[in-house]
Amino acid sequence: MIWAGGDTVNQEIYCSVSSCHYWDSGNHCKANKIFVVSDDLGVQEPDTYDVMQASTAPQTPTNNCMETCCKTFVLKGKPEVKVDGAYKQS
Repeated sequence: MIWAGGDTVNQEIYCSVSSCHYWDSGNHCKANKIFVVSDDLGVQEPDTYDVMQASTAPQTPTNNCMETCCKTFVLKGKPEVKVDGAYKQS
């Protein structure tokens, strides 16, 4: 749930990347936060550049969805799930 002006808003994020720690059945993303950037920035920045930097990241305009990437991705079973600034919601 997200609080918007005192009201709760249900948010559903779908992702088919089943090897991600935040993936859940039905292709649901269970990350409490996600960070999507342009492919150009995604390639330039390390995997540790994640949701903790999202509010200060530069804007990265693209021309289509094929030029974007999810920086919240963490491979299942990897220790990085504890340092990326996001957590898996139940």
